[in-house]
Amino acid sequence: MSAPPGAVRLHIYPMKFKAACAYVDRIHRHHDAPQGHQFSLGVRTDAGLLVGVAIVGRPVSKVLDNGLTVEVTRLATDGTPNACSALYAAAWRTARSAGYRRAITYTQDGESGASLRAAGWRKAAELPARPGWDAPSRPRRTLGTEHVVRTRWEITTHNAPPLPPPCDETRDETRGPRRRKRCPLCRKPVTAAATGRPARYCSPACRQRAYRQGAA
Repeated sequence: MSAPPGAVRLHIYPMKFKAACAYVDRIHRHHDAPQGHQFSLGVRTDAGLLVGVAIVGRPVSKVLDNGLTVEVTRLATDGTPNACSALYAAAWRTARSAGYRRAITYTQDGESGASLRAAGWRKAAELPARPGWDAPSRPRRTLGTEHVVRTRWEITTHNAPPLPPPCDETRDETRGPRRRKRCPLCRKPVTAAATGRPARYCSPACRQRAYRQGAA
């Protein structure tokens, strides 16, 4: 089936934190780059053009930081269609594969959350506006996001679609059929020795023959 006219194929790539932060500082409308991350992802076109990044870290709220939850702390794109939903979906796939049970993120008042819905996320809570983020234990400068109503979104292992089965290329090769060990002289299969230790030759005759030849 051919792609619609003007459609852009997107590809997810891992990103270095420094490179992701540089993109956020250049593109994001109302936030600077965060202080750290668990992992970062980028989305590129067929031509290799970076059109968006997602930075995923520990939840900012200590109440939600239970060790099994991650937060998409920053997501920025240049407006390429489907880039946001592709990043949100990839962020959850990556987190879930690493053993996390829940992912959260926030939108501000006036943002529809269409990209989150498209990626399978759902609304978790409507949060009232805060007068500011500064606290004696954690000083914060004015960010311009004060007095803004926010919505918390989440996706969990309970409401998420099942992960696709792994591709054959990623199958653990150690689980495949093992090749039988063969005698270095006659090439017959070698069975375990009576002592339980791995045997080298198929029979005492081959072992004596190897000893006479100086190979034992």
